[in-house]
Amino acid sequence: MELLGIDIGGSGIKGAIVNTETGELITERHRIPTPKGAKPSDVADEVAELVEHFNWKGKVGCGFPALVTHGIAHTSVNIHKSWRGVNVEDLFEERTGLEFTVANDADAAGLATMTFGSGKDKKGLVFMITLGTGIGSGAFYNGELIPNFELGSMPYKKHKRIEYYVSDAARKRYKLSYQEWGARVHKFLRLLEKLFSPDYIIIGGGASKKFDRFKDQIKIATPVIPAAYQNNAGIVGAALLAK
Repeated sequence: MELLGIDIGGSGIKGAIVNTETGELITERHRIPTPKGAKPSDVADEVAELVEHFNWKGKVGCGFPALVTHGIAHTSVNIHKSWRGVNVEDLFEERTGLEFTVANDADAAGLATMTFGSGKDKKGLVFMITLGTGIGSGAFYNGELIPNFELGSMPYKKHKRIEYYVSDAARKRYKLSYQEWGARVHKFLRLLEKLFSPDYIIIGGGASKKFDRFKDQIKIATPVIPAAYQNNAGIVGAALLAK
């Protein structure tokens, strides 16, 4: 089965047609910059442009950077505050005329990784952590998704959210070396280990491509591995949502 997957992030909106049986991209990935401010109407326009780019007429799966239940966004950390309470599925369906399934972006990325990537056949409690503009997190128990596990929202010292201290955006903001940033990632993962005793932690998002540059700073007992799909996991997982 081929379906369109769209991954909405703080800096870019990416999409591709995906073979949901194999996890392979059928088309080249297409990326549009996330509009400044990321307001609902503007993002919906870009999603419609992405759908038109692929001349797509079927179902669409979409990973979205917020806590999402029944299609409704409930948080707005890395997007405009006016998203709170918006039915994202209805908005995108009205704009494109197509059926949308929308879920948290980290949950979508984790779904791809658990189905086709580093998490395949792994049992117990598995965390998928995406390090990008913020921190996304997906939780799985024996392969089943536990939705909206927002680990990046935990407060940490003077920071209202630990993602302000650990995300890839924080690395750039504080001009940290990968060694310095890796030490911060270690603190975050050590906290997760103490609180939840996970069986595996999988690192995804853009940071997964740079894993070798900071992995030596991570010294916890829980196995920590990069996501095999790297930056395409959100697109593949979004297509799986539509399936």
